[in-house]
Amino acid sequence: MSAFEIILLIFSFLLIILALLTGPKSRGASGAITGGTNMNIFAKTKERGVDKIISIITMICGIFFFLFAILAQYL
Repeated sequence: MSAFEIILLIFSFLLIILALLTGPKSRGASGAITGGTNMNIFAKTKERGVDKIISIITMICGIFFFLFAILAQYL
């Protein structure tokens, strides 16, 4: 295993953990199918506090995961 593959593995575990830590933003697919009372798919929801920090860290880890996946493929 190369260094890029090990870093890619670490970022993949981080992404899985961060994705599990994020809170739900809506009622999900069941609310969309059943037509939930105040379900609006296109409404902007503002994240605050810990949810915003986790969202930003998830986005940054996703970008690094993408970059290291490309680097691991070509180097």
